Formats: sequence, structure tokens, C-alpha cells
Amino acid sequence: MKIKEIQDEIVDEFSMFDDWMERYEYIIDLGKKLPLIAEENKNDSNLIKGCQSKVWLQGEQNHDKVVFTADSDAILTKGIIAILIRTFSNQSAIDILNADMDFIDKIGLKEHLSPTRANGLVSMIKNIKMYALAFDAKK
Repeated sequence: MKIKEIQDEIVDEFSMFDDWMERYEYIIDLGKKLPLIAEENKNDSNLIKGCQSKVWLQGEQNHDKVVFTADSDAILTKGIIAILIRTFSNQSAIDILNADMDFIDKIGLKEHLSPTRANGLVSMIKNIKMYALAFDAKK
């Protein structure tokens, strides 16, 4: 599935909820299904700077796709990174780099986060794009 299709699917899922409490619960549920990073990879080099909570992100190249795993010590943050991993894992580096991020605004995520969590979201996206840039540069 292409990134845009996944993003549209996420927007549709979020539109099913009437209020933000239901959406927060959904985000937390998504975090419970997150493909977790191996314990040995929960280290400083995989720690995302700029997040209020601790978030570890690892990207690996698998043929022509980038595969992400992650974890967080906060349940809501774990759900946020789960949304991003669902969107960008198993995609090509160039598709990740060219992806439009407007789905974040369409689901209203950024505006319903505290300023520090919103900064963390931006840092997560930046780290995902940096992995893609590094893997694309290797070609």
C-alpha cells in the first residue's frame, strides 16, 4: 500500500470518532500494536531528541524498503509513533522523503497535542525522514 493510501485510511479512521477523548483512546490502542524496537536498540543513538517522553526509533533497510521499529515510555507518545510507523515503514526511502504530511493536520493531531508533544511529533517525523535520507544516499 502506498503512503498516501495509508494516510487516507488513517484520516478515515479518525473521522469515525466524535470527540478527541475517543481519538486519544484510539491512539493509545494503536500504540499497543506498535512493532517494538529490540531492547538492545533502546540506546542514546536511537533516542529522539526534542520529545517530552522518551522515544526510541530504529530504521533498517530491507532491500529497497525502510523498516521502522520504535518504543516510548509514554502511552500516548507510543500511539503517535505507531501512526507514523504504520505510514512510513516498509516504504522506499524516496517515497518517505517525498511524502506529504498533511494527513497530520487532517486528523487534527498537532492542534490537540500540548506544545511539547507537538514538538516531539515534529522531531519524530524529522528522524524518520533522516533515516530515509541516509538510506537514499547509500544508493
